[in-house]
Amino acid sequence: MTLASAPLNTLATDSQALDKLRYQARQAPDQALKTVAQQFEMVFLNMMLKSMREATPQDGMLDSEQTKMFTGMLDQQLAQEMSKRGVGLADLMVRQLDPHVPIAAPRGTAAAQYGDDRQSFVDRMLPQAEHASRATGIPAQLILGQAALESGWGKHEIRHADGSPSHNLFGIKAGKDWHGKTLETTTTEYHDGVASRQVERFRAYDSYAEGFQDYARLLSDKPRYAGVQGQQDAMQFAQSMQRAGYATDPRYADKLAQVIGRISTKV
Repeated sequence: MTLASAPLNTLATDSQALDKLRYQARQAPDQALKTVAQQFEMVFLNMMLKSMREATPQDGMLDSEQTKMFTGMLDQQLAQEMSKRGVGLADLMVRQLDPHVPIAAPRGTAAAQYGDDRQSFVDRMLPQAEHASRATGIPAQLILGQAALESGWGKHEIRHADGSPSHNLFGIKAGKDWHGKTLETTTTEYHDGVASRQVERFRAYDSYAEGFQDYARLLSDKPRYAGVQGQQDAMQFAQSMQRAGYATDPRYADKLAQVIGRISTKV
């Protein structure tokens, strides 16, 4: 029995399941986040079905404590099956808590819309990525891939308190040498492989063009990114960015290469 398939009534009381989750959180925090979100979705669906049952009159000839028990078991199974298919709640929670975590595209019509949104992001940002490419020697699709990963394909761009965009698609932080606009927001950082949420200060720009220009300038001016410039291969580029310390996520290179692979089919 895997943790994700554990019955609802064991989620909070099965010590082995909790131990597995703790271990998973240490070894693969992204997968642990997905697992917890899926379990929450399953519990929510079960509560919803239970509330619907309670709102239905149950004074018929065939109603009894036994039928209520079996109906509850049926609702529990339905909740598990619905959660496996997904209703979107778990994905929404994961995106809210950590936009870097890859989310599988929904099925059917929603999947087409998901693909359309990604293509729209690529089409809008490609000209800026091409400018940055000429400045750094890095192919535009690699640059676009990093912008897509850091911003959740533009859907989770860092925003000001009033909701206006920061135009910072790359998650570039504002260090002591930055004298431009800034904003603070909560982000996920990793320390010794363990994820934690903390408030950080980020750069803000007046346009996406300015944001891409600053990204190119960062890679060109900072000595630690010397090994990144001119990279042509997606995985080598991603690994070089991780070695340079661009992000603290221990799986950053794999995630970046994965998103770049999706970008390559759209450019």
